[in-house]
Amino acid sequence: MARPMGKGDNSKQRKVSRGGVHTSFITRAETTLHTPHPQTEQSMTPLKAFIVEDSPVIRENLIATLEEMVSLQVVGTAEDEAHAVAWLNDGNNACDLVIVDIFIKRGSGLGVLQKAGSGRSARKHVVLSNYATPDMRQRCLELGADQVFDKSNEIDHLIDYCVALVNRDAH
Repeated sequence: MARPMGKGDNSKQRKVSRGGVHTSFITRAETTLHTPHPQTEQSMTPLKAFIVEDSPVIRENLIATLEEMVSLQVVGTAEDEAHAVAWLNDGNNACDLVIVDIFIKRGSGLGVLQKAGSGRSARKHVVLSNYATPDMRQRCLELGADQVFDKSNEIDHLIDYCVALVNRDAH
């Protein structure tokens, strides 16, 4: 079910295991590893993000990491394709960035990319998955993803991408 989200308050680095792949998320205790860009001060309008991720642990750690490292506010989440598509295609909901996992509870992130195209406007769509093979990256880009990041080793790239979006919107 899609739901609004607030700030996370985790204070440690978490290691998450899913499908044999281990993922580390930087949280509040690890902020010295990646300092937010000076132009991403809280006085700026934060980037509004919607996250499609079925693992509660990964979702909460991702939210905590992004909200700590980037001027970003998570405005909603979904665990499955139907709720994600319904939220994204509802004219009353707005976001600048959609972060989608490929493998979710019901449906898939590929279906989200394909079906959420009608209300895209200027919002960006990125895939964050443990299954970011070259073929899967190409398929995601064909379905309208702007970027594809691997959960296991490209979290810093996702953060940098988000910071760049904030800085672009600030000008």
